[in-house]
Amino acid sequence: MTRRLLVLGGTEFVGRAVVEAALGRGWEVTVFHRGRHEPPAGVRQVLGDRTAPGGADALAAEPGGGWDLVVDTWSGAPRAVRDAARLLAGRVSRYVYVSSCSVYAWPRAAGAGEDAPVVDGASPGAEATDYARDKRGGELAVLDAFAARDALLVRCGLILGPYENVGRLPWWLERIAAGGPVLAPGPRDLPVQYVDVRDLAEWTLTAAEAGRGGAFDVVSPRGHATMGALLDACAEVTGGRARLRWTDPEAVLAAGIEPWTQLPVWVPPASELHDALHAVDVSRAVGAGLRCRPVRETVADTWAWLRSLGGAAPLRPDRPPVGLDPAVEAAVLGG
Repeated sequence: MTRRLLVLGGTEFVGRAVVEAALGRGWEVTVFHRGRHEPPAGVRQVLGDRTAPGGADALAAEPGGGWDLVVDTWSGAPRAVRDAARLLAGRVSRYVYVSSCSVYAWPRAAGAGEDAPVVDGASPGAEATDYARDKRGGELAVLDAFAARDALLVRCGLILGPYENVGRLPWWLERIAAGGPVLAPGPRDLPVQYVDVRDLAEWTLTAAEAGRGGAFDVVSPRGHATMGALLDACAEVTGGRARLRWTDPEAVLAAGIEPWTQLPVWVPPASELHDALHAVDVSRAVGAGLRCRPVRETVADTWAWLRSLGGAAPLRPDRPPVGLDPAVEAAVLGG
């Protein structure tokens, strides 16, 4: 049976990967977006701005009696999710909200799962506040309009892969492609957890089609990747001109370098950040079919996508820039 999917967004990164995965399954896909970017070929487009009063009303006028499911990746003011969920209640059987592991209260213990405490102060009708409360507010907005069994909350961790518009893996690839000595934050065997955006998309559609509801943490299982495996793959696919200089985390931190932002993906071992980002229990998602492709495949395909652009990778204007100042890197390596 052909599924009918509505994607709110669908032109960038996660939304685009979901659209492509659905088209690959032969589904009928409708994309609701503002018209700033072109969606993949083969979709039905509905234009509108969900942040404006009545901006999503065009969806209510769509013929055909609705959709089997909707996937919503919104990360701004929760009220936009609330308005869309209320509008679509009765027209969509299942609401999938791509949320974030950021919804958990800080600090989050290593090995925690979906039953960990979430942030306080989130509201489904709120204007934009901070990322964690906005995402939690979006979850509450969906649960306000849909029964829990019909609401799938996909709490993602770090997402990498083609179409990335945050700049983490693209920064590493471009820096390593430039060659020379590269500050590689250690230790080499430091575990990292991420999910390839295409694996995220496939899992999301499969879980929704199977009628799954509730919250799922979705990143790769612990042991899937390390900083060494990630950066070695970057060096290999970009031509091997770089020399990775593995540096103790103490030296990195002593130089005033910010984990996660100035050195994307990396956070120091035995820290609250590492526990929260790279020590997550994803057994529930794995039990529901999550499969993660090899590190090298994610890295190689992202590099191929970057080269196809013929220019700089796209960056979301609402996210801070990432990457390390070359002068800081040189100072650490020369010290």
